Parts: sequence; structure tokens; C-alpha cells
Amino acid sequence: MSAAPPKPAPAGTAAIPPAGTKPAVHRPYMKTTSYETVSSGLISFLGALALLVMFLAVAWFSVQRPVMRDPVIIELVEDPGGSEDGAPDETLRVDAPLPEVADATPAEVEAEERQVEQSFESVLEMAEQAVAQTEAQFDSGVQNTGKPGSASGTGRRPLGRGNGKGGFPREDRWYVRFSTLGSIEEYAKQLDFFGIELGAVLNGKLTYISQLSNARPAVRTASGGKDETRLYFTWQGGNRKQADVQLFRKAGLDIGNAPILHFYPKKTEDLLATLEFRYKNRKASEIRRTFFEVQQSRAGYEFEVVRQTYLK
Repeated sequence: MSAAPPKPAPAGTAAIPPAGTKPAVHRPYMKTTSYETVSSGLISFLGALALLVMFLAVAWFSVQRPVMRDPVIIELVEDPGGSEDGAPDETLRVDAPLPEVADATPAEVEAEERQVEQSFESVLEMAEQAVAQTEAQFDSGVQNTGKPGSASGTGRRPLGRGNGKGGFPREDRWYVRFSTLGSIEEYAKQLDFFGIELGAVLNGKLTYISQLSNARPAVRTASGGKDETRLYFTWQGGNRKQADVQLFRKAGLDIGNAPILHFYPKKTEDLLATLEFRYKNRKASEIRRTFFEVQQSRAGYEFEVVRQTYLK
């Protein structure tokens, strides 16, 4: 005989488990929701993006050149001069046992003007004579206009060129080098940035070209260089001279083998003088050569002193 199945409990009453069985235990458990999955993914993505930005920023700053402040332009007054076969630490001196003065000269210096001294000598012959005879004598003496004194120095000729106290002028002392790696357009931008104007003598006239970055540079002529006071340079070597020839052709001029001149404005000349002095804080009279190079900067371009040689 088979056992009869248990009858279902009436509605509204709890089922009583059979004797000898344990009631089922429902244990709590945790589960990741879709919201938490999306949130954690976004946070991970943003963290990775922040780390990538920081890495790129560090890499970018590591390859940047330090920003140099523009130097304060000061006007350096120079008095170059001397003899090319002179000594580097010599200056002329006039020895004298007198106090030192700025413009000492030998004591006996003849003046160009002659002073006429008049003297009247009255000769009285007799008390009875009514007329006295006067004889004028003229003394053409030489007036001494020298300023006795002494000047510091060693008495030997200084090394240099010119009529000053010693050293070489800027046009003999400075050498500027432009990069040969860039294009002609880049080279023209460098010249325009520093206000440099090119010049050449054509048909007996001095021809200038400027605004070299334009499709056609500006051209002007002058009958001569008597009114030209700017510092200028000529080529001593390098490959950029052919670029100047092409810039003249760009302006519609064929200069052939005419010498090419670079005219520097006063502002750029003062900038070079300031950089030269601040390189080693040496006086211009002590410097034999200063070599400049054009470098690229955030502002555009800049000059940089790369080497100096000295007289002593």
C-alpha cells in the first residue's frame, strides 16, 4: 500500500514541515549593480586620462628651452684704437712730474696765433723841446698754450685699430652666424625680425632691399653712403651668401658679384653689445673676437654669444 499524499494546508495557515526535517535558511548575499559597474569604469578611465596628460606635460616641458628674459638694452660707449702690431696691455703715456690730467700735453706747445705786444717809449730830449718822439716796437712772441701734466700708461703702442685708447671696433670684433639648415623663407624671417637691411652697390648707387619675407621685397636706392651711419657686415664665409643673392633676385635685381652688406639698426647693435658684455663681463677693449649665433625662441628669434677670444 502506498502512503497517501499530504493534504495541503488550508489557506491562511503556515505549512508545518514534516517531522524530522530542518527548515530552509535564506542567507543574504551582495551583487554588483549596473550603476556601480558603469561608475567604476568611468572613474578608471578618467584616472588613466589624467596620468596620460601629466606624462605628456612632463615630456613637453622637458624638451623646452628655458625662457630667457629680454636683456635690458644699455648703450656701451667704446673708444677703440691702437696699432695692429702693438701690445695688448699697453697705452701711451707722457711722463712728467706733475699731477695727472685728462688732456695732458707737453709743456712747450706753440700756438698758431701770435700775440702782438705794443710798447711805447717816450724820449724827452730837453725841457725846451715841445715835441716828444715816440717809437713803437712790436714783439711777435710765441704764446705757450700747452697744459702741463702727465697721463697714465706704459709708453708703448696699444693693440687695436683706430685712434682710441685700445681695442678693436665692433665691425672688426663681431662675427654673426645664421643657421644653414632652414629654408630661405626662414632666413628672410630672421633678417626681418632683427630689422636687418641688405645692400649692394649697383650701377654706382647703393641699393637696399628690406621686408624680405614679402613676395617681393621693398627696394630703395641712395646716391652714396655718406649719410649711412649704421653698423654693417660683409660675408667672410658660409653658405648663406647665396641666399642673399636669391633674395635680391626675388626683388627683381641681379647683383652679380657685387659685395653684399648687412645693415644693422641701432637697436640691434645695442642688443649685441649688451650680450657681448654680459657673456663674461669683459670690457670691449679686452675682447678680440665675439661670435654670435641666431637661435629660435618663443618670441621669434634671438642672438646668443657662443664664443669669445681675448687680447690678454
